[in-house]
Formats: sequence, structure tokens, C-alpha cells
Amino acid sequence: MKNTSTLQAHMYVLFATFLVAGSFLASQKLANVVNPLSLTLLRFIGAILIMAPFILVRKSLRDGIFKTLPRALIISLFYSLYFMGMFEALKVTTVLNTGTLYTLVPLMTAILALFIFKEKISFNKLIVYLVGLVGTLWVIFKGDLNLLLSFSLNSGDYIFIIGSFCMCCYSISIKLLYRNDNPLVLVFCTLIGGAFWMALGMLIFQKPLDWHLVQGNLIYNMLYLIIGTTIITLFLYQKSTVILGPSKVMSYIYLNPVAVAVLLLLIDNKSIETIVIPGIIITSIATFLLQKDKKVKR
Repeated sequence: MKNTSTLQAHMYVLFATFLVAGSFLASQKLANVVNPLSLTLLRFIGAILIMAPFILVRKSLRDGIFKTLPRALIISLFYSLYFMGMFEALKVTTVLNTGTLYTLVPLMTAILALFIFKEKISFNKLIVYLVGLVGTLWVIFKGDLNLLLSFSLNSGDYIFIIGSFCMCCYSISIKLLYRNDNPLVLVFCTLIGGAFWMALGMLIFQKPLDWHLVQGNLIYNMLYLIIGTTIITLFLYQKSTVILGPSKVMSYIYLNPVAVAVLLLLIDNKSIETIVIPGIIITSIATFLLQKDKKVKR
């Protein structure tokens, strides 16, 4: 990863942000057919099968699996716990509530990085985090103050907060456990670990696989999730996190609602509502400003 410049890393995470935004559209079409835990397990296993020939055919990559896998199991544990927490939370709470609480992830990650990597949060940077939070909430609630004021926490929300904390730990663990690993091997091992933890989750929650229900056009949506938002995004996030640090990478979460709105405009021709444009501008500026502080020590 030494040859990856800071600018390239920013481009990687920005591209990954739009890929993840596209996953919301693909997942929406699959969610009513297959339960989310099984869907995520299928994503991991499908990605493993695609990557396996490229990894196993080269001895240098095969040899890297055994030294990388133990650390990847820890990284993938946090990644899987986030999904499990989200799915369990959605039994009680709403998508609006989870989307709102997820905006806390960048600030939570910055606070964790403060204790673990000594990445100080200046007063100005804290203000930018809060401004980015406001901008994202503007987009989510479409500028409706009454809707925002009616927001209240329930038991599912507390579960999702724990899941969001696991997402912060996932980002932190990538940088903390990185040992100059080959990025392809690290992604492959993370997928193996993710499949293991998700299979364990399936047993705990006693969910059926139902993979035979993925038919017709749903296969293309599934392939997008496997290739676009599993293999590629894991690679991009892991590579950019090592270069930029977890705080900067997680700050791009503020752009998630913006990316979804843009993709809906391009793919489904759904126009962006005028009321959310100020929020889009605010989140974009905040995300840009959060990248302006000094470089993270590698």
C-alpha cells in the first residue's frame, strides 16, 4: 500500500461511498425475498468463491492467508456484529431511526481514534463533525423540524447504537491490525471470517437460507452486492483506511444520503427535492473540511 497516494485513497473511499449507496437500491429489491442475515452470508460466500481462484493459484498469496486470517477474524467480527445488530434492531425500530443514529459513526470513530491512535480532535474539527451531523439529518428528515423533534429512542435503537459502535471498531481494527498485508489477501480473509460469523449468527437466530428464492433479475442485484459492495468496497475501505486513518474514512458516511439521492436521480429518474439541497451542500462541505487536517502517521 506504500504506492497509494493520499489523493488516490480519497478517491477510493468516495467511489466506495457511491457503491454502498447503490447497495441500498439493490438490497431493497432483495430484502422482501431473503432474510437479511442469509442475504449477507450469501454475499460473503459468493465473494469468497469469486476471489478463491485468484488467491489460491499464487503461492505468495496462499502463504499469506495463514498469517492474515487470525487478525482478519477479529476485523470481520466487528463487521459482522454491525450487520447482526442492524438486523435485530430493525425488528423493533425503523429505517429512519437507524439512518439517523448511523450519522453518529464518524464522531464516535474520531473519539475512539483519539484514545487509540492519539488523533486529537480540535475544537474546529468538532464543530465540523457537528455541522456534518446537522446536514445529514437535514437530508434524512427532509428539513422537517417537527419530524426531527418527534424522533425518540426505543429498545431497537439502543441495539443499533451498539452495532454502530462495532462499525467504528471495524474501521479502527483495520488500521490497528494491519501488518503490511497484501490487500487482496486481507479482503479474502475478512470475507472468510465474515462468512464464519454470519453463519454463527444464522444458527443463533435460527434463520433459513432461502437462497433458492434469488431468481430472475434478482440474480443481477445479488451479483452487484457480491462484487460491487462486498469485494470492491472491502478492498477500497481497507486500503484507504491504512492511508487516511479511520476518522477520515468514516467521515464520508455523511455523504451516504447524498450518494443515494444522486443515484436515485441517475437510475430511477427521481428528482432531488429542493428542501434537501441545503443539507446536501452542508454535508459535502463538512466532509471536505474533515479531510483538511494534518496527515495521519502511518
